Amino acid sequence: MTGDTLFTMANKTFIISAPGKVILHGEHAVVHGKVALAVSLNLKTYLRLQPCPDQKVQLNLPNIDVHLSWKAAALQFLQSAIDVDVLNPKAASQEQVEQLRQFAGIPKGATDAVSLSILCFLYLYGAISTSYGQMPSVDILVWSELPIGAGLGSSAAYCVCLAAALLSANGAITSPVPQEKDTTRWNEDELELINKWAFQGEKLIHGNPSGVDNAVGTWGGMLKYHAGKIDPLSRVPTLRILLTNTKVSRSTKVLVAGVKDKLNKLPSIIKPVLDSIDAISCECEHVLAALASGNAIDENYTILEELIDINQHHLNVIGVGHSSLDRLCQITAAYGLHSKLTGAGGGGCGLTLLRPDTSPSVVEASKRALKDFGYDCWETIIGGSGVSLHSPSSLHKDIFQLLCDVRNCQ
Repeated sequence: MTGDTLFTMANKTFIISAPGKVILHGEHAVVHGKVALAVSLNLKTYLRLQPCPDQKVQLNLPNIDVHLSWKAAALQFLQSAIDVDVLNPKAASQEQVEQLRQFAGIPKGATDAVSLSILCFLYLYGAISTSYGQMPSVDILVWSELPIGAGLGSSAAYCVCLAAALLSANGAITSPVPQEKDTTRWNEDELELINKWAFQGEKLIHGNPSGVDNAVGTWGGMLKYHAGKIDPLSRVPTLRILLTNTKVSRSTKVLVAGVKDKLNKLPSIIKPVLDSIDAISCECEHVLAALASGNAIDENYTILEELIDINQHHLNVIGVGHSSLDRLCQITAAYGLHSKLTGAGGGGCGLTLLRPDTSPSVVEASKRALKDFGYDCWETIIGGSGVSLHSPSSLHKDIFQLLCDVRNCQ
C-alpha cells in the first residue's frame, strides 16, 4: 500500500463499537473441561478515530483519565521494534513490551488499567501500522459503558475496537461507509482478522486469556466454549436481563484455585457438581434454540429460570458464592425474579433474567431495591451484535454528544 493511499484511509473518521460479555452458564466448570456459554451484552465500548493534525498521534481514554499525545515521528521507532505481518498477528514479546514500557514511562511490573491500556494501544498501533511503512496521524477516543475490572469483558471490547479501527485506518480491512442511521459490519474473513489482533491485545493485558471475551466482542451473540474450542451458536434469542455489580472486589485466581482444591479434596462430591453445571449449559443451549424458533415461550422461560436457580446453588457449593450475591438473589426473588452470579463469583456481578412480560414496575422496584444496597444495576439485553461500524446518526444522542465533546487534537 502506498503512502498516498494510507494518508487517504487515515483521513477517514470511524465510529466503532464492541460489546461486553457475561457468562450465562459454566463458570469455573469450564476450567475443568466443561461447557460454558458466553453471551454479548448491550453495554458497549465506543471508539472514535479521526485525523489528527500536526503529525500527532493522540489517545483519549476518559473513563480512566488518560489523555496522551505523541508526535508521529516519535513513534517511528515502532517500525524497527515491532516487525510483524499484519495478516499473521503475533503476541508482543517481552523485549517489545519492555521497549514500549520505557517509551511510555510506565513503571516495571505495573498492572493497573492505565498502564496496560497504554501498552496495548502502542503495540496494536505499532504492529498494525508498521506493515505499511508509515505511522498514521490519528486521534483515538475510547469511551465505555462497561465497568472496568468487573468481569464483563471491558478490556476485550477495548482491544476489539482498537483492532477494528487501526486495521480499517491502515486499509488492511475494508472501511464500508454506513448510510444515514445505519450500522454495518465487516465480512467473516475481516472479522477473523479483527479477532486475532484483539486476542494479541488481550494477551498483553491478561497474559493467558481464553479468547472467549474478544470472540464475543467480535462476533456478538452467544459462544460455546469447550476444551479450548470456541463455537458461535447460530440460533440464539436476545434476552432481557438486569445486570448488577455488587462492587465487591475479588481475585479470579484465588477463586479458581479454591475450586481446584475442593475438587482435589472431595472429588466424589465436587465432580458431579461440575458435571451438573456442564449439563445445565447444554440444556440451556437447547432451550435457547427453541426460544429462537418461537416455541413454547412461557414453558422455556420457566426452564431457564430453573437452570439459573440450580446453577447458583451449584456455584455456592463449589465455594465461589458471596453474601453480596446471596443478597442479590434474595432481593430479586422477592419480586419473582431469578438471579445468579456471572463470572468468577466471590462478589463481582450477577444477572437476573427478565421475561418478556415482566412488568416495568417490577423491574424498577427491583433496581431501586438493589441500588439501596449500594449496587450498580442496569437493564440491558444479551445476545446482540458484535463489533460494528456506525454512522453518527445511528448512535444514541448522548453517546454521540460525548464522542464529540471530548477534546479534539490541538
